[in-house]
Amino acid sequence: MSVTADSEIRFAINLGNAVLANTLPDGAPGGITVEIACKIAAALGTQPRFVTYPTAGKVVDDAQNSRWDIAFLAVDAKREEVLRFTQPYIQIQGTVLVKAESSWRSVDQMDRPGVVINVGKGAAYDLHLTRQLQHATLNRLDSSQAAIDAFLRGEGDMAAGIRQPLERAAREQAGYRVLPDNFGAINQAICVPRQQPSHYEKLVELLTQWQQDGSLQSIINRHLADA
Repeated sequence: MSVTADSEIRFAINLGNAVLANTLPDGAPGGITVEIACKIAAALGTQPRFVTYPTAGKVVDDAQNSRWDIAFLAVDAKREEVLRFTQPYIQIQGTVLVKAESSWRSVDQMDRPGVVINVGKGAAYDLHLTRQLQHATLNRLDSSQAAIDAFLRGEGDMAAGIRQPLERAAREQAGYRVLPDNFGAINQAICVPRQQPSHYEKLVELLTQWQQDGSLQSIINRHLADA
């Protein structure tokens, strides 16, 4: 498949997902999605330019504003209205952080009247829980980290999010634990704006190739081992 190289490709990097992206000591973005972005740019014969965002919701908001070309986000039916996703490249778990002395033992207990669950506004698990819950109330904070921080300050009954950052918070703060099960498995994929799909077919081709040859899993395993 022939692709004309651009001078640069703008990659939206969601720093709100600490499993997939982070800020390096020099202030530059790093992590799984940044390394995959560099690999994509190299394959397309161009240079990557990183446009960082504090939350996934803000990445989606900019999908129709021509501010980025390729992004890395959780697959969600609502987002598919404005985004076109590749096949997933990783699946992450959604669960909750609770106080150690609480009676919570399973995510099956979450959906009860009067229960307040902190979430990062617009995150994939916010969208998932919005559809799933019938009785509990979602307390939407500015970001996934803000949802955790608010819970640690005493706001809400629990904080929902991605397992690894929640487990890190539980390790660093005495008196908290993460439930052992998950309320959902969240597929993460590469995406392009539906109104600008020019790179889509090539992304699917590259992702398929890297999944088959093991190079993508090698990137993921290396970063998760360092987390």
